[in-house]
Amino acid sequence: MADIKRVSPKEALALLAEGYVYVDVRSEPEFAEGHPAGAYNVPIMHLGGGGMTPNPRFVDVMRARFPAGTKIVVGCKAGGRSLRAANVLVGEGFTAIVDQRAGWDGARDAFGKVTEAGWGPEGLPSEKGEPEGRSYAGLK
Repeated sequence: MADIKRVSPKEALALLAEGYVYVDVRSEPEFAEGHPAGAYNVPIMHLGGGGMTPNPRFVDVMRARFPAGTKIVVGCKAGGRSLRAANVLVGEGFTAIVDQRAGWDGARDAFGKVTEAGWGPEGLPSEKGEPEGRSYAGLK
């Protein structure tokens, strides 16, 4: 695994102000329910058939939309999928990847207790729906 920088939601917001792009790697339905304002949606996993399945086009869609040197913050629901996505992207030659460790809902311990609030509970700038040009349907 690569040595990925992991940041809090508030630190991620500060990075966006510095020119980073937020890529939400949750499924399309999760993204539509709420996401960081201005985020792009490129799922690393798809919901379907009662579970999650890998998105075989994840890297291709990322490469088509973002040059390898783009400064990107990746986020998900609680931090697991985004860390996986960050490692995949670094392995594919992306050079400026940061993981937002608490995701949208927040990081949890083994008992389900929130250990760090996510983007939504922090009350950071958010939006709902599938924005044109930033939803997966438009990016793929």
